[in-house]
Amino acid sequence: MLEEYSRDFNLIPLEKLQSAVRRITLARSAVPVLCGSSLKNKGVQPLLDAITLYLPSPDDCPHDFMSWYKDDLCALAFKVVHDKQRGPLVFVRIYSGMMKSQSAIYNVNQNCMERMSRLLLPFADQQVEISSLSAGNIALAVGLKQTATGDTIVSSKSAAAAASRRANRSGEKKEQKSEQDLVLAGVEIPESVFFCTIEPPSVAKQTDLENALKCLQLEDPSLKVKIDPDSGQMILCGMGELHIEIIHDRIRREYGLETYLGPLQIAYRETILSASKASETLDRTINDNRHQVTAEVEVTPLTDGGPVIKYAESLHQSLLKDYKEAIENGIHSAYLTGPLLGSPLLNVGITVHSINILSGTSATMVSACVSRCMQKALKKAEKQILEPLMRVEITMGEGYLSSVLGDLAQRRGNVQEIQSRYDNKIILAFVPLAELLGYSTDLRTLTSGCATFTLELADYEEMDLNDQNTLLKKKGLL
Repeated sequence: MLEEYSRDFNLIPLEKLQSAVRRITLARSAVPVLCGSSLKNKGVQPLLDAITLYLPSPDDCPHDFMSWYKDDLCALAFKVVHDKQRGPLVFVRIYSGMMKSQSAIYNVNQNCMERMSRLLLPFADQQVEISSLSAGNIALAVGLKQTATGDTIVSSKSAAAAASRRANRSGEKKEQKSEQDLVLAGVEIPESVFFCTIEPPSVAKQTDLENALKCLQLEDPSLKVKIDPDSGQMILCGMGELHIEIIHDRIRREYGLETYLGPLQIAYRETILSASKASETLDRTINDNRHQVTAEVEVTPLTDGGPVIKYAESLHQSLLKDYKEAIENGIHSAYLTGPLLGSPLLNVGITVHSINILSGTSATMVSACVSRCMQKALKKAEKQILEPLMRVEITMGEGYLSSVLGDLAQRRGNVQEIQSRYDNKIILAFVPLAELLGYSTDLRTLTSGCATFTLELADYEEMDLNDQNTLLKKKGLL
């Protein structure tokens, strides 16, 4: 306590002052503030000393999982960087146990074993090779090919299983924990809202492009790459215009590939507004073997989520036991392609009323029949396009408030709140993503470059019928 020095605070011993600052920092009742300039190397050393003196060590932040893993290795891969000579370099923070070079590790998220060839201690752009490192430190692992940002690393699969048993014995939660429940909190990845096609400069460069995108996906989990089943084109999915532009630029600079991007498109979703039922029969003879499936499926609208799969009570349990996986594979396949735009479905429930399968019919045929039956039912139902609705926060000077509000009204924006922050105004609004293409340029023009904005996906909402018909006409589907 420092009350005894209230008459003259200059008499406070340095050790007691530092102890008091550390105590209130750990209690989160105050935050130490230091001034400096990294450009001029001013105040950097006191900042590093303050990190050591005041911020918590791993021992000051006990977590349940640390007692479950005990002295076994448990680490989080929080960043991946690709080096042309050494391959992927994985930054890991060690929470418990010890990490050793030239050892095998188990990736809980990817469910695979990997071998780490080297262990490095990073110092800015310099790395020092070490043989091992203990809990509380950050290391750079070389040789991990499958590990991505946000993955949990342990010493072995048996160590993860042992941690799962300890967690179940602890009795802190009623439900049983599996290995996947014991992963560390990684990076929360929002859903991609923009996509476009990407093509290599020539067919010979296709493999190089695929390798470059594979490396970039390990570094950036918010980047998604998929293949269009109809055209066979590669689709790049990202968080926004700038995100995709940066990826395009990195492919050119770091991998020497001059790729071509198609027009930027919005990731719509589709749903239904009415229930519908359909039946389908698939009868094929392949290599003198007859494959026959007859299915009856009903699709119903849901308020949230999906796909929710139900089975009629009349279905034989033995049939479900043998073909349930094939049936659900067909449903999930149909769920990826809606009847209007071919976008994934949302808020659709599925009930399998009946399914008859000839003995010897392959699981692939069962999946294909169920998928076609579901597509037929979807086409008969009343359909609706869902567009991504973005939560937008715009910061600007008060003089530009009316101009920005007028622009948002033209973009079908719904203003929720207007706040004051010092001399600035903050607009919180919901705006359809389709109206925000090129918004950064338009906002700079409106405010003479004096405004900034952030946006994130809030939800998907039903599209106005006129806007929906306009979109379908634009794509030649109406």
